[in-house]
Amino acid sequence: MRPYFPYGLDAPPVVRALGIGAALCWVGSLLGPMGFFHVRIYGLIWPALSLTLGAVLMVWNSRIGKVWAREKLLDRLSWRGDETVLDVGCGYGLLAVAAARRVPRGLAIGLDIWRQADLSSNHPDHPRRNAMHEGVADRVLISTADMRLMPFADACFDIVVSSVAIHNVPDAAGRLAALEEIVRVLKPSGAILIDDIRHDRDYAVFFKSRHCHVRTERGMSFWFWRVFSFTAMSPAVTLARKEVA
Repeated sequence: MRPYFPYGLDAPPVVRALGIGAALCWVGSLLGPMGFFHVRIYGLIWPALSLTLGAVLMVWNSRIGKVWAREKLLDRLSWRGDETVLDVGCGYGLLAVAAARRVPRGLAIGLDIWRQADLSSNHPDHPRRNAMHEGVADRVLISTADMRLMPFADACFDIVVSSVAIHNVPDAAGRLAALEEIVRVLKPSGAILIDDIRHDRDYAVFFKSRHCHVRTERGMSFWFWRVFSFTAMSPAVTLARKEVA
């Protein structure tokens, strides 16, 4: 039997905090107006609803949403079927496994450091299991390494993808180091696709400085999460292509 979250629960501490906050607000909204806390508290119903919605959406996205969305993400790229693909911050192999299905004569490599604060029970066995379940285990490899210092030769990948991973590097210098590594390991005329919830403008500026052709795409979710998160989140897809030297 497959686990409830085949590709992991995203940001478990955030989901936990939203759930606890929602529970406290619901208790406050029910008991506060009755003076249970020795003072009458009103107006907690809207925070309770907002926090509950946030927790439910994150659980739904981890269970269903991101698995649906990955195909639309990869449809943004052109595929020959023989590419070598790198998934940066692969987690459970969400993009690496999907990419492997598109390269029957190629190879997909997933790279991660397996931080469990970013993805529940993150471990290299999970992408291997998902690759086996989806019938692509023969063309998926897993590498344990930091995206800021990749153990790959220059210009060895046709495509580099990443989903909701690079923003987890806490400092701007570290994120730029990861982007520098992406450009280094990408072949001339190779393609980059980064789906992330923050820093898309920084990504675009950096890739342009490295003479890549860059396009940023934002959908309706950009405005929803921008408002819902009080501007903390701004999901976007950054697409870039490395110029031929």
